[in-house]
Amino acid sequence: MNLAFKEVAVAGSLTYEDYILFPEDGRRHELIGGKHYMTPAPTTVHQGFLGKLFHVLYMHITANRLGQVFFAPLDVVLSPQDVVQPDLIFISNDRRHRLTPKNIQGAPDLVVEIISDTSRRLDKKLKRNIYARYDVLEYWLFDPELREVEIYRRDAENHLVKIAEYEDRGTLTSPLLPGLNINLEPLWPEIDN
Repeated sequence: MNLAFKEVAVAGSLTYEDYILFPEDGRRHELIGGKHYMTPAPTTVHQGFLGKLFHVLYMHITANRLGQVFFAPLDVVLSPQDVVQPDLIFISNDRRHRLTPKNIQGAPDLVVEIISDTSRRLDKKLKRNIYARYDVLEYWLFDPELREVEIYRRDAENHLVKIAEYEDRGTLTSPLLPGLNINLEPLWPEIDN
């Protein structure tokens, strides 16, 4: 990265036009407030958990014709300076007009992030705040290593607030996905003894 690029990144003035020029290097590149954030490729624990959760959501969403579910990498363009790649994305039939051949233009109904040590601050603070600013209806935050889940949902005042937290066990439901009951215990990675 050259010095001019570093100065632009610090100034926070990067846009989607700059973003599409980033290298395809196996890392996740995102823009938040015009600043460039990069995390390493996901771990096997992360990807194993992502696969299980995607399967559960995909089966329910397609069987009930509720919309479409995607997994990273896929750009979600919230604004020219805010481009993220959530781990899982649900777009309802009501928001399908936001799907383009290249990316999603606007907020999905549901965004899911799977925390790793390298993404903890980004997912728990920066991304939660950006999803709250745009019209993401629900945000699920999974931590497979700690076996914890935080669920954020829009309240009556249209704020994205934490409405549930699970540790180890529980059944996750969502008004966005009627009839869905996710038993959390089988999703967690096996613990090596």
